[in-house]
Amino acid sequence: MRILTLNPGSSSMKVSLVEDGESVHAETWAAAEAVSDERAVREAIERWGRPQAIAVRFVHGGSRPGPALVDSELLRQLERLGTLAPLHQPLSVDIARLVRAALPDLPVVACFDTAFHSGLPEAASRYALPRAWTAQNRLRRYGFHGLSCQYSARRCAELLAASDVQMLCCHLGAGVSVTAIRNGRSVDTSMGFTPLEGAVMATRSGSVDPGLLLHVLTTGEADVDSLADTLYHRSGLAGMTGTSGDLREVLAVRAAGEDSAETAVAVYLHRLRREIGAAVTSLDRLDAVVFTGGVSEHQPGLVGELVDGLGVLGLRTDPARLAGSGDRVINPPEAPVTLFAVTAREDLELAREAAALLGATAPA
Repeated sequence: MRILTLNPGSSSMKVSLVEDGESVHAETWAAAEAVSDERAVREAIERWGRPQAIAVRFVHGGSRPGPALVDSELLRQLERLGTLAPLHQPLSVDIARLVRAALPDLPVVACFDTAFHSGLPEAASRYALPRAWTAQNRLRRYGFHGLSCQYSARRCAELLAASDVQMLCCHLGAGVSVTAIRNGRSVDTSMGFTPLEGAVMATRSGSVDPGLLLHVLTTGEADVDSLADTLYHRSGLAGMTGTSGDLREVLAVRAAGEDSAETAVAVYLHRLRREIGAAVTSLDRLDAVVFTGGVSEHQPGLVGELVDGLGVLGLRTDPARLAGSGDRVINPPEAPVTLFAVTAREDLELAREAAALLGATAPA
């Protein structure tokens, strides 16, 4: 089946044509151009050939356990979730609307990052808030990066040639998350009600004492709107260093001897190690750790620094293997836990989910 996959990010969109489980064409477009001019989609189809369906990645799908065919009502529901994932959700909604209008005869499938975590155990999904709040407002830990985690879990099982795998997936990009996975199912994850919770990220704060936020609001230093802008756009590595938050820039500033960058990277790694240590306690054993996402792929030295502080868990890296490319083992042979570097392939997961849904819903 030929499926065009659209994976919007905060500033760009990855576009891939997947045929029978393999990507045959791929490009990255500026996100603003992608939603303002439908010709980009039409021209891609003219170059690559007509797909049988289009799959769009949505960061937030609420409690939905799997993909869904896009219609106007679904888009209205997903649009209401925009405040919970403001860096990505509005763009996904706009792109889905655009391709439905441009190609009305093709099915459009929405695939959700939250779906992989929809079966989290209640102990991992519940906040310690009044029951009336959580029930009425659906206040729970949703988790994110699910499509990446789902692909990583499947790829890890393939590389280990095993089905009963207990592992961690560390997705390191502009967003950062750690997920504990048992036999292909998410059992705990660092992100929660929104993609703000958990580790320090490029421009996002990660977890902050809620009392601190109440203090900032009470003293008038920020109102709700400015606080949201600060937590999503002006915190994390960006806020600590005065840079864009891109790790390439932060590491370059650190190499130049800037103390703020040295401290920021130390905070980033410390908080990430804490999330990894916490996630391990949701497993019965630790068979493997997968590092995926753009930072894992392009900053192997930083992955080495991260793992250097995790020896208590039996994690070690091999510098020669770290410097390699492609999906690979990155630990020395004698290490008790297998570490993998795996290229993020959300396009393949989008296509797989869309094909499965359309196969199940196609007329006999």
